[in-house]
Amino acid sequence: MGSDRSSLLSIASIVTSMTAVAIGNGMMLAYVPFVLTRSAAPEWIPGAAVTAIAFGGLIGCVMAGPLIRRVGHARAFSCSMALVILAAVLISLGVHPTLWIFARALYGAAANTNFIITQSWLNHASDNHWRGKAMALFYMAYVIGLGAGAWLFGRIPVDGNIAPIVTIFFTALAILPIGLTRLPTPPAPAKVSIDIAMAWRSSPVALIGVLASGGLSMLVQGFTPIYAAANAMSQQDVATLMFVMQFGLLLIQYPMGSLSDRIDRRIVLVATCVLIVAAGLAALVVSFESLPLLMLVFALFAGAVETVYSIANAHANDRTVPADYVPLASTMLVAWSAAATLVPMLVTLLTPVFGAQLFIHATIAVAILYAAFVLIRLRLRERVPPQLCETFELKSAQVPNAGALAEAEARAK
Repeated sequence: MGSDRSSLLSIASIVTSMTAVAIGNGMMLAYVPFVLTRSAAPEWIPGAAVTAIAFGGLIGCVMAGPLIRRVGHARAFSCSMALVILAAVLISLGVHPTLWIFARALYGAAANTNFIITQSWLNHASDNHWRGKAMALFYMAYVIGLGAGAWLFGRIPVDGNIAPIVTIFFTALAILPIGLTRLPTPPAPAKVSIDIAMAWRSSPVALIGVLASGGLSMLVQGFTPIYAAANAMSQQDVATLMFVMQFGLLLIQYPMGSLSDRIDRRIVLVATCVLIVAAGLAALVVSFESLPLLMLVFALFAGAVETVYSIANAHANDRTVPADYVPLASTMLVAWSAAATLVPMLVTLLTPVFGAQLFIHATIAVAILYAAFVLIRLRLRERVPPQLCETFELKSAQVPNAGALAEAEARAK
């Protein structure tokens, strides 16, 4: 009993740390594109800053494991927090577009390192009977932290460097709970080993779904503030929009996830893609003067996009044997990061030609292509028997499933 209580308290410290990090991140996700869009920077710069986050995350996927094996989880966490602080310091120096792009790449590398550290730590610390609840708490707290950071952005002056300074404040706070935790250090996570052939054999729908979700999530979460700022939306309204969008995750993902436990997950994925297309079309026509309706549409848009990731992950677990969990997790993590880099990069290059609304068209196109692929697979392969399916768990594409690299060790407990 005492051990369980100690673990819960220690996990609370991890969740608290990452929630503080999320508040700073949510602020910067709104602040950087808003300021760059309103500045005299070239039109491609705001999109490049979004792409840089995913590219840095791809680097973080490769570097995090060796770093953790060298210095351990706690020291690696402090190092990654230092990178977040350095990135915020660079942004605080003033609007220097190229420097800001580098700073966002630095943040992206730190972010994926943070996810690998904290999720593997949670996997190691939690017992089998409450591990799912612990991870759901982690995801929910992080997403709510993102929303809180976006809301806070609307309450501070956009001129000057208050936003990055507040980000530094919350990041510094995040170091304290981890620095003081008594939770034993877990074994280093497994090496990132790419096995695309194995992931494809296990579930083509899941692999393509994770690829799609990488592009979808970065487009919607990254380009929405650019689109809003380009349409002369006020700072407070952009902040409120970004805040409301985070709760679309809860509004859509829970019912769709529960439905996927009862029927073929692939059918739910198709339905989710239909919802993405419908929300995207509505986003193209709804007026910026109808702010409540606009926020509802984008909340549904963001929630549906995040749901693709969580259901695709659940479908992958349904079709994979335990011995393949680690290489599958590695492949999915890198696939997500690669798609999250390439798709926004293409949109960034084409935005000066087609306008700020291009990301909505691109999101709709990705959803249609993925839905068509899933429909084809429905005719080629039977559903996994319900008794062999795992229970759906809340996940967010904004927090890629890095902790699954420790899944084999956790399941052996």
